[in-house]
Amino acid sequence: MSDIVLYEKDANIVTLTLNRPAELNAFSEPDMIDAFLAAIERIKTEDDVRSIILTGAGRAFSAGGNVKHMRDKTDMFKGTSADISQAYLDGILRVPPAFYNLEIPVIAAVNGPAFGAALDLVCMCDIRLAAPTATFCTPFVKIGIAPGDGAAWFLPRIIGQANAAEMLFTGTPINATRALEVGLVGRIVPQDDLLGEAQAIAAKIAANAPLAVRETKKLLREGQFTRLEPHLEACAKAQGYLHTTDDHMEAINAFFEKRDGLYGAK
Repeated sequence: MSDIVLYEKDANIVTLTLNRPAELNAFSEPDMIDAFLAAIERIKTEDDVRSIILTGAGRAFSAGGNVKHMRDKTDMFKGTSADISQAYLDGILRVPPAFYNLEIPVIAAVNGPAFGAALDLVCMCDIRLAAPTATFCTPFVKIGIAPGDGAAWFLPRIIGQANAAEMLFTGTPINATRALEVGLVGRIVPQDDLLGEAQAIAAKIAANAPLAVRETKKLLREGQFTRLEPHLEACAKAQGYLHTTDDHMEAINAFFEKRDGLYGAK
């Protein structure tokens, strides 16, 4: 695997670390994007992965797009308008469908600034923890571009239309405390405890019946866009499937036997 995105697996938990600290883990270069997508594809091939942690190396989670490349018209920012549009489609815009649609729960451990495209990555995660030093920003309008990586789609669904509009229209950073107030993160954790807390949550997820967890994530995601009646039909379909699985019976047996271990209480 690439050393640009570290892939560490401990039992059923995978930790992905954006690993270009000298560049604040910028997330627009093709090699970073390719490495990240390769890590996602690897996760899909490993049937025993039950939870994922995403974090950044060094003092930043990720600074998002490389503004120097924008200035110099290099990398994905060179060429005509059509060239740049196609570069987005062929590059960074491959990430949201692949990452957001993962069936496995993802925990963001935001260790520092998460700007631009990096904030989109955070929004694609299911559970979001922040260190006190974390800051969040959608600075697109500050550099004369639109939120081109999904922020205008993700943010309103998480923090509401008004809060999203304020972040997107002003490009003003918010700190971890404000991120907690608006619901962008679920918890602020001391820097030294951040990864450990993410691992503890990941372990609790991994201890549960994996098929049930995957179906739960699917219902959560689809529930954002469907009316109640179709959602209840999806619930019935999921339950009909899960009740016939070995996962369900193992969890039921663990429940009645009051035991620790596979699908048992922890």
